[in-house]
Amino acid sequence: MKLNRFILALLALLSTIAVAEESKNTNQHFDNPIVIQRADPFLHRHNETGCYTFIGTSPKFDNIKLRQACDLNDLKIAEEKLIWQKNDSGPLSLNIWAPELHRIDDAWYIYFAAGEKERPFYIRMFVLKNENPDPMQGEWQNLGQIKTPWDSFSLDATTFAHKGKRYLIWAQQDKDRSYNSALWMAEMDSPNSIKGEVIQLTKPELDWEKQGYKVNEGAAVLIRNNKVFITYSASATDHRYAMGLLWAKKDANLMDATSWHKLEQPVFTSNSKLNRFGPGHNSFVKAADGKTDLMVYHSRDYRELRGTPLTDPNRHARVRVVDWDKDGFPIFGENKKD
Repeated sequence: MKLNRFILALLALLSTIAVAEESKNTNQHFDNPIVIQRADPFLHRHNETGCYTFIGTSPKFDNIKLRQACDLNDLKIAEEKLIWQKNDSGPLSLNIWAPELHRIDDAWYIYFAAGEKERPFYIRMFVLKNENPDPMQGEWQNLGQIKTPWDSFSLDATTFAHKGKRYLIWAQQDKDRSYNSALWMAEMDSPNSIKGEVIQLTKPELDWEKQGYKVNEGAAVLIRNNKVFITYSASATDHRYAMGLLWAKKDANLMDATSWHKLEQPVFTSNSKLNRFGPGHNSFVKAADGKTDLMVYHSRDYRELRGTPLTDPNRHARVRVVDWDKDGFPIFGENKKD
């Protein structure tokens, strides 16, 4: 009898500890910004260890670096490792933008955009590959450019797998050059190539998407509550930069453009009361508990630029918990401080 009471008491204690630990992980305080002067932030969570690898745009647009930490608050002091440097001239020699790190079929891939010193805004998408289990180790191989059906300004490639198929989403100017970039999607037949038809997910058509520049870019995918969500960023990369939301039903044909729905209003914008200006180009990752969804994004903490949107380096990486409404849609906390 005493043994039974002891076992019950022990189980109750373990349950209390587990609940407390989950609460601690879910409600972790983030020491924002988590990384200084890193725009277009992307985090990969290693399921085996729960630790993170961080990648983002370097402020001089000249290289790609990685850093790792098991606590997101330790990323800002983690030692960086240079894993790739721009060329001196020709392709891949300028404007190294928005790298993303993905694990596909037991290899690492980095998707990024680059221009040429001789043609600074001849921006195209490229891929690096590394077969080492640790992305901080091993050799990175340049697989070259991701080719699309037409050749124009293109950037911000991201990839996701769903129901046995892998997709690429990217931003690209249309053939008529009627805007800076729209979002497009296609199925992939390898980690560095697409196949079949290309569909347009969204183009800059709403007033808030055309402030300064006509831009839809920086897609990020979050699958939850029987829906596939895509966030994206729009307008000039100053205080007018803001995030929008697309969604489709989880079982829909994702390559049917009519499966996708677009919210009319932005979902995350500048908030002067919180000193948040130009938030965007986000990604998603799981928290320490392996369950809670986090949004990683960049913003500045002042409105008036120190130079231009490209020369002002103070877009810092920040992170926050994603909440959910009763209809299963993400809530990003417009009026919530990080």
